[in-house]
Amino acid sequence: MKKKVLAMLLASAMVLGLAACGEGGAASTDTASAPAQTEASGDLIKVGIINNDPNESGYRTANDKDLKAMFNEANGYDAKFAYSMKNDEQISAAQGFITDGVDYLLLSAADTAGWDSVLQDAQKNGVKVILFDRTIDADPSLYEASIVSDMAKEGQTAVDWLAGQGLSEYNVIHIQGHMGSAAQQGRSGALDAKVAAEANWNIVAQQTADWNAENAQQIVQSVIDAKTPFNVIYAENDDMAKGAVAALDAAGISHGVGKDVIVMGFDCNKWALEELLKQNWNYDGQCNPFQASYISDIIKTLESGGSVSEKTIIMDEKGFDASTITQADVDNYGI
Repeated sequence: MKKKVLAMLLASAMVLGLAACGEGGAASTDTASAPAQTEASGDLIKVGIINNDPNESGYRTANDKDLKAMFNEANGYDAKFAYSMKNDEQISAAQGFITDGVDYLLLSAADTAGWDSVLQDAQKNGVKVILFDRTIDADPSLYEASIVSDMAKEGQTAVDWLAGQGLSEYNVIHIQGHMGSAAQQGRSGALDAKVAAEANWNIVAQQTADWNAENAQQIVQSVIDAKTPFNVIYAENDDMAKGAVAALDAAGISHGVGKDVIVMGFDCNKWALEELLKQNWNYDGQCNPFQASYISDIIKTLESGGSVSEKTIIMDEKGFDASTITQADVDNYGI
């Protein structure tokens, strides 16, 4: 994207990037190219990418790897990355990227709310915004496109599958992800609606583990210690399902196909699908992390003077049942 000559000279002399985060500090950042070449050559498209912590889950690791494989100098991009699971830190990082003069701001928001002001600022400064992975509560005029999973559909597909198991009573430990995120809202919403509508569906515990296996293990252990009956673990990602299973194993409680407890996860990590194949788990809902090529195609369209025909692009996803999953499914869909 063309810059004014003065802006080019100033930008090439700037030391770009944000400080790495400490406890409660700004979002951590990374770079995928040499910024000094960007404004001098005019060939690279400047991109600021804001994502959740790559260590959050296997899904997020795959998502970050996919983005870095696409947004690098070899592919025509000067890309910088900022990571945080806190909305205020992400917003601060976004403001920093806007100040740095990026051409595009790519955003996977920690929470759905609170983004209007920074997106309005981006628009005023000519920075085009593309959402990926997660939706936000903002006017669609503030971003170019949204490449996302249908989190509500993911939740509904999982709950429909669970209803199809025909249990006489559903006593569910519901382990939630990061509260306020699109993934949590979508996956929680379907289950909450079902419990409200059916007399034989009960939530025996509902608590966030913030995508963390150890936190999930503690939640399940507390239910076991309280001797509260349950027969379903509904965990909103694979890592939390793994932590829940660790608590079951420690207590000698059987789980999986034909066992005492149904185990459900989301994201389709390869190791999780292998647990389905072994019938140790019962269900895993797919969440597709590979959005980089879609984003790059949109940027190329905009750079060539074209327009985006679809404002929202929904990733194709499915759910897997331990009774029908195959090794080919594990190989093809595991991340």
